[in-house]
Amino acid sequence: MSTPWGELKLSRFPEDPRDRLRAWDASDAYLLEHLAEQAVDLSGSVVVLGDRWGALVTALAAHRPVQITDSHLGQEATRANLARNGVEPGTVGLLTTQDTPPERIDVLLVRVPKSLALLEDQLLRLAPAVHEGTVVVGTGMVKEIHTSTLTLFERILGPTRTSLARRKARLIFCAPDPARERPANPWPYVYTLPDGIGAVSGRRVVNHAGVFCADRLDIGTRFFLQHLPDARGARRVVDLGCGNGVVGTALALENPQAEVLFTDESFQAIASAQATYQANDVPGHAEFRVGDGLSGVADGSVDLVLNNPPFHSHLATTDTTAWRMFTGARRALRPGGELWVVGNRHLGYHVKLRRLFGNCRLVAGDPKFVVLRAVKR
Repeated sequence: MSTPWGELKLSRFPEDPRDRLRAWDASDAYLLEHLAEQAVDLSGSVVVLGDRWGALVTALAAHRPVQITDSHLGQEATRANLARNGVEPGTVGLLTTQDTPPERIDVLLVRVPKSLALLEDQLLRLAPAVHEGTVVVGTGMVKEIHTSTLTLFERILGPTRTSLARRKARLIFCAPDPARERPANPWPYVYTLPDGIGAVSGRRVVNHAGVFCADRLDIGTRFFLQHLPDARGARRVVDLGCGNGVVGTALALENPQAEVLFTDESFQAIASAQATYQANDVPGHAEFRVGDGLSGVADGSVDLVLNNPPFHSHLATTDTTAWRMFTGARRALRPGGELWVVGNRHLGYHVKLRRLFGNCRLVAGDPKFVVLRAVKR
């Protein structure tokens, strides 16, 4: 990546030479060019929100910025990219969206996230640290920035305008107004599950901002909950890519003897899963882990994996994450252990599962979704 401060070598995480997706895009470049062209004073407290793979903080490392991210993979990519470009450990502060934000922010740079709810939550959390002189610049691709995005900046921080587009990217300029009365933060959001979905019917769900389908039960998960396996013999179960944890919580309620591991790469998701589990006084033992799929889980140590894999990486449609989840599940499962997957019918996960496991059975299906079962032989 070419920046006003030189060339950077950047990669996504985990690094895969077959992955053609870059670790930066035109909106990152546009923001860095603007900072250099306008000679923005970066000598104070610089905070970068939503830096996807660390491109922004790596370029600005000399100014000791703080990165705030919801993504474990993004944070690991940042660590690797900083090291790859010779930045000393500790030069860049690495915080998650669940951490206490800095007390003062002089420059706030925002890579607009896909989730408007996550942007709302984070702007509300950061607003007390923003002052009248704070430089606030957002960035995103044109198709990522909507009227609702600008309205959110204006409602929480102050008057907002946009730049002209450059290489299909756009900047957001916001002039903070500390006297502005800010709305209360509506996150996390709590709701009651509907009937007819097994053990979690009528139970409470806690969703932090940014978690998939945060204000209601998504139809794929609803379908999965209606067709979960009888896992009374399972000792160790994994809710892989757990989101708000409702699937793993359902399994734990049905089988209190099982140890359930909730894992997701989103810090917001793990906070949601833990809160959902605790809100329902679930008996038994559970572990909550932010991580890269099943990395760190011992080979052959799991009886059952439940998975609703994502098929998007930001704006890109890709099966890379699903494939890594499936291969990780096969490694972690003991012989005879099972992987249960729910997914959109058109994604054709049965082909991948047959290739990997040598078998795949359709458990249930409707016009939109399928539930699939693969057994490790």
